[in-house]
Amino acid sequence: MSKNWEKTFYFLTFFTQGTSFLNPRAYAIMHRMHHAFSDTEKDPHSPWFFKDVWGMMVKTKDIYVQYTKFRVEPEAQFIDRYPAWPLLDKISDSWITRIAFAVGYTLFYIHFATHWWMFLLLPIHWFMSPVHGAIVNWCGHKYGYTNYNNADHSKNTLPFDFLMLGELFQNNHHKSPNSPNFAKKRFEFDPSYPFIKGMHYLGIIKLRKVV
Repeated sequence: MSKNWEKTFYFLTFFTQGTSFLNPRAYAIMHRMHHAFSDTEKDPHSPWFFKDVWGMMVKTKDIYVQYTKFRVEPEAQFIDRYPAWPLLDKISDSWITRIAFAVGYTLFYIHFATHWWMFLLLPIHWFMSPVHGAIVNWCGHKYGYTNYNNADHSKNTLPFDFLMLGELFQNNHHKSPNSPNFAKKRFEFDPSYPFIKGMHYLGIIKLRKVV
């Protein structure tokens, strides 16, 4: 996408995700590591090296912080080719910013919630990013079926991924990591792909290949 669209989506991602916003540089590095070292000891979030999902989440968080704070430099193959906005990254990584978003979510619930049990959903809004990551990386490498032998434990958890909007097609994604459509078989459906394809035709993004 163009630099203007890149900045637009960069800001909108921060604004809409709030407390769950992930630094694009750190996320890109970890995602590339995950593909390069899938389900090995160098994989930053393989479920096969932890007793439970909480241990995996804590380890993932520790690695993420290292790259966000520039405490550790990744291997050369994982550097560059990701968007960067140092000022927004600094703002988004501030505890003041995260607490402000959390307070905003809480006030929203206080004003609009009609039953006490609705407040049980509030922690999901506070911690959507680790919840999302835990579901994708734990379930996507533990449960489901495989279409391809990728020499790892990646699985397609659902043939119609209505939960993670296509990201639970991990087996397909690891087979074709550059494909915008995570669904590969006729019985599979990636609900994100039609929107990606629509943005391509609108000129917002440019796909290298349209399936």
